[in-house]
Amino acid sequence: MKLLIMLGLALWSGQLLAADTLPIGEFSAHRLDDWEQKSFKGQTQYRLQSVDGIVALKAESRAAGSGMFKERRIYLQQTPFLNWSWRIDQRLSGLNEQSKAGDDYAARIYVVVKSSWAFWQTKAVNYVWAGNTAKDTVWPNAFAGDHAMMLALRGAEAPLQVWLHEKRNIRADLQTLFGEDIRHIDAVALMTDTDNSNGQALAYYGDIWFSKD
Repeated sequence: MKLLIMLGLALWSGQLLAADTLPIGEFSAHRLDDWEQKSFKGQTQYRLQSVDGIVALKAESRAAGSGMFKERRIYLQQTPFLNWSWRIDQRLSGLNEQSKAGDDYAARIYVVVKSSWAFWQTKAVNYVWAGNTAKDTVWPNAFAGDHAMMLALRGAEAPLQVWLHEKRNIRADLQTLFGEDIRHIDAVALMTDTDNSNGQALAYYGDIWFSKD
């Protein structure tokens, strides 16, 4: 009887531990389950490829803008932290990233909150690898206005061909940027885009997951 109780407690503990993390992009396991591509202009080339001994999602853009997204409701009371790694091998520079002509990024990860998919009823936070904007700068997207807020998580000072690891409290960022206690998001997306500037960029995205802390 005691053994059964101990086994039950162990299983319950394992379930709690599993719930502490929520995988979204399992690229290192060669998986693209439920990820879809959306094109704005042309096609950024996305494919799984080994780099530095791990499998990542390679994104190569030549005057094109398309992204990958995964629809999934994430409850931020449970797992508010978004974790990922990324690197760029070819950067975009010399752009006014707060203008429509310069709204291109070597890499970006973003979260979407929707009441419906109508443009005016969605909110988004874009974490971008900027080429010409100082790190930690925040501004409204040139096309979407204050429905989509941009945050330069990395800037021109960030090195090329080096993996960098990120962790953001999404619930806290949404509160700061929109002044609302938003308790869930509905999709995670990534994009390497060069369609407005007609440039070229190369980036890699590592695994993406949410965590309790």
